Amino acid sequence: MRQTLLFAKIKTLLEMIKFSHTVFAFPFALMGVILAALAAGALPGFGQVVWICVAMVGARSTAMGLNRLIDARIDADNPRTAQRHIPAGKVAVWEAVLFILVATLIFLLAAWMLNPLCFKLAPVALGFFVLYAYAKRFTHFAHLILGLCLAAAPLGAFIALSGTLTWPVVSLSLAVLFWVAGFDIFYALQDYDFDLVRGLHSIPSRLGLDKSFLLVRIFHGLMLVFLLLVLPGSGLGWIYFVGVLVVAALLLYEHSLVTPDDLSKLNAAFFNMNGYISVTIFLFTLTDALV
Repeated sequence: MRQTLLFAKIKTLLEMIKFSHTVFAFPFALMGVILAALAAGALPGFGQVVWICVAMVGARSTAMGLNRLIDARIDADNPRTAQRHIPAGKVAVWEAVLFILVATLIFLLAAWMLNPLCFKLAPVALGFFVLYAYAKRFTHFAHLILGLCLAAAPLGAFIALSGTLTWPVVSLSLAVLFWVAGFDIFYALQDYDFDLVRGLHSIPSRLGLDKSFLLVRIFHGLMLVFLLLVLPGSGLGWIYFVGVLVVAALLLYEHSLVTPDDLSKLNAAFFNMNGYISVTIFLFTLTDALV
């Protein structure tokens, strides 16, 4: 009986942080692994890859847990988010705090197991997680801060294996930054009216719907530019290039689903297409590296 209750609570906590959405950043972390392997001319150790995956899961769980906990009162007032786990009473505050502490310890342990530089940089990542959770209260650039948090996935994986940085992984991280910032602006469109009433900061509440859509197009265009700029010095070739073209087509389709006058397909654009995009570019990168 106790085991059943424990597993049910773990399932609820994972639902709270939308654990399934780890697919957004996870493939880019693995791309960082591939770029490090190409740069070194050797495959990484199995243990290293496992600890990178553990660090990725721990970091994202910490970040999402902090976001849900810090935003609980705001979520309770927003009709769209009032049924999230903490405001709805499905998860107690102390349970969320305990979950965040465990996830943070897992992240720090994984960083320590990888190398000293990763461990030293881990608190910086944690600082950005907290900063993002509070950002909407004082800056319209919260979307870019979220982009920085997820851009750390390939960057961290590369540092974990090589202890250095090279242009290809920096360019990949910039691509992730603008990709995430763009789709987070899309996601914020749902709360446009609420943000205005509550005085919360976002690109849509600052620029309005039409200009926000234009900025998302610019950001996603920059994503494609930086994905192409991964090529010089990376060891990747034409298969990766084809993957970037496929991503461009997916982005065009994503943008066709949402217009300033029709947000009804926003969830499909946000959840489905972004998952397809990250997995697609990873598979093309992996295929190129193997071939």
